[in-house]
Amino acid sequence: MLDIRFHGHSSVQVTSEGHSIMIDPFISGSPMAATKLEDISVQYILLTHGHQDHILDAVELAKQNDATIIATHELATYLSWQGVKTISMNLGGSIKLPFGKVKMTQAFHSSGVVLDDEKQIVYMGMPGGFVIELGGKTIYHAGDTGLFGDMKLIGERHNIDLAFLPIGDVFTMGPEDALVAAEWVQADFVVPIHYNTFPPIKQDGEAFVAELAEKDIRGKALKPGETLHLP
Repeated sequence: MLDIRFHGHSSVQVTSEGHSIMIDPFISGSPMAATKLEDISVQYILLTHGHQDHILDAVELAKQNDATIIATHELATYLSWQGVKTISMNLGGSIKLPFGKVKMTQAFHSSGVVLDDEKQIVYMGMPGGFVIELGGKTIYHAGDTGLFGDMKLIGERHNIDLAFLPIGDVFTMGPEDALVAAEWVQADFVVPIHYNTFPPIKQDGEAFVAELAEKDIRGKALKPGETLHLP
């Protein structure tokens, strides 16, 4: 049994049998967040890439929970300098953890922290996604990405129970490409993410789910704070 709680944007919390992980925590700066950061309890924090709308609350959440952050080497190193526990990994690599297994997949995007005061951008390694094995289920969080052909391989090599796919367009896939991605990854269930947080990425999640249904793919547009139970 998995409890999947959507915190808005790309922030997803997955809990099973006392283990809880958070992917891309963006709570305090998100206009969509329905939960206070101090009310979230996790042991691990997975970061797909180094943009502020994915890592903003990673350090604070790690400190309040004594949690471990998992990210690419550059991003993990940068965050470790801020006094938190980290595990470095990179694209194609996998690690075993007390709750199961995490594999980092490729994504086509960018990754860097913008330091406005210094007018500098700090490179944070390659962007990625995650295939997560937890509670007897397999979850794919695509991260921020455009459509790419190797999504077919991800679907062929993993029996994915649940996929989180961005649909916001402009910075990631839009709904049309995300529909193709949903077919390629062959997930039993699809949840759209990374949309409606800001005006440029406004999309109709319900319409996307309806189009999934036309392809015989189950899905749901979760509201921030809503929980999905996966038996």
